[in-house]
Amino acid sequence: MSDPQTLVKREALAADAGIPPAFLDDILRSLRASALVTSQRGSAGGWRLAKPAKAIAVADIIRALEGPLASVRGIRPHELAAHGVEDEALVGLWIAVRESLRSVLDNVSVADLVNGKLPKEVAALTKRPGAWTTK
Repeated sequence: MSDPQTLVKREALAADAGIPPAFLDDILRSLRASALVTSQRGSAGGWRLAKPAKAIAVADIIRALEGPLASVRGIRPHELAAHGVEDEALVGLWIAVRESLRSVLDNVSVADLVNGKLPKEVAALTKRPGAWTTK
């Protein structure tokens, strides 16, 4: 579904993703509500991207399906102080976590993934010492 003009049937999307079509319905509805995909009814209908794949960041998809990229017990980092978290270092930590996620997820597009190539600055992160190890 990388070409915005190509209509793809729900069943084909589900088969490609290896998930049940009924489960995919919830995902597609969330993506449509966030204006990332559109649908067309009828025998020739299906789903398509609402804009070019290069204009859809991975972060857009995560936000559409999961909500904010970073939160603490459902609270966005910049709202922690208003919810009684007064530790400036702790709030700063979560602001930094959110910014770190944004620096990657806002800069990788669907087109990048389809093409199998990460942007240079994101690919560089995978080459850092310890990037591929677990702790």
